[in-house]
Amino acid sequence: MYPVLLLAALLIGCLLAVQSSVNLQLNKSVGTPYGASTVQLSVATVLLAVLALVVGGIGAVSLIGGVPTWHLLGGLASPLYITSGILLFPRLGALAAVGLFVTGQMFASLALDLFGLLGVPRQPLTLGIVLGAVAVLAGITTIIKAQRAPKPTTAPAASPGPSPGPGGGTVTATKAAPASAKERTGNVGWIVLGLIAGAVLPIQGAVNARLRADLHAPITVAMISFIVATLTIAIVLVALLALGRTPTPKFEPLRRMPWWGWLGGACAAAYVTATFMLIPTIGAATTVALTVTGQQLASAGIDSGGLFRMPRRALTPPRIAGLVLLIVGSALVQLT
Repeated sequence: MYPVLLLAALLIGCLLAVQSSVNLQLNKSVGTPYGASTVQLSVATVLLAVLALVVGGIGAVSLIGGVPTWHLLGGLASPLYITSGILLFPRLGALAAVGLFVTGQMFASLALDLFGLLGVPRQPLTLGIVLGAVAVLAGITTIIKAQRAPKPTTAPAASPGPSPGPGGGTVTATKAAPASAKERTGNVGWIVLGLIAGAVLPIQGAVNARLRADLHAPITVAMISFIVATLTIAIVLVALLALGRTPTPKFEPLRRMPWWGWLGGACAAAYVTATFMLIPTIGAATTVALTVTGQQLASAGIDSGGLFRMPRRALTPPRIAGLVLLIVGSALVQLT
């Protein structure tokens, strides 16, 4: 059973890569990342509500009154992650921002495991965990450095969601003139925001796991998480529209969007549901290491094949080396 759970974490990571790619089409149709994020999270909420009705778990909502308030707030991580991506990608660059997100994820997951925080079973610090974490970070760093952003031809664009992440998708942007290394690293505040944005993802999984223990209905827990996320990002959208800081969402072009452009919500729902079910069983660090690895493996396939209308990107030796490091690191984390 344990190997099956490890494989599930790897496959869930693959869904993140699909989510990141298809969300670009959703953003192009809606015309604003905040509006696209609201649409995607709403789709995920509806899917989970229907599924909760089908499996008979919707009645668990009546138990919310006896649940500690903070157990209901896991969904706040998704809009925080999405908003951080929107803010950071134009300022630090997509590659640097993703590196900060992954670093935040890894260290937060290690903290959850090593200190037994938020109900996560405590894990001893072992050589395998240390070497595995270092290998994962080295792998993602190698991949990021090996990537080359496409030459920009238009103004910065953003896609609504985290990469890797839950409930939202990846926000992508390019600048006509890439920022210098000094500009990317000089603003400590933006760097700290990137680390926090990554760190909230495993924390979200741990909080949702606590809610699952309260309600004993995993699908309903995921639905509640997405309701919180959708309401939060919708409030952000309304506020930005009132301030004139984002374009009015366009919904008519959604009719012409490819069918697979709607898959982001399903991928997000699957990711959030799986992570809070996996973290208490296989540990936060293992879950993060495997999902990051799965995401990069699937991304390599999407890039090399030009799938989902993404530009083709060769699978270079440095990126292959990074993928190998991720796989080795994920395996080493198991040596506890």
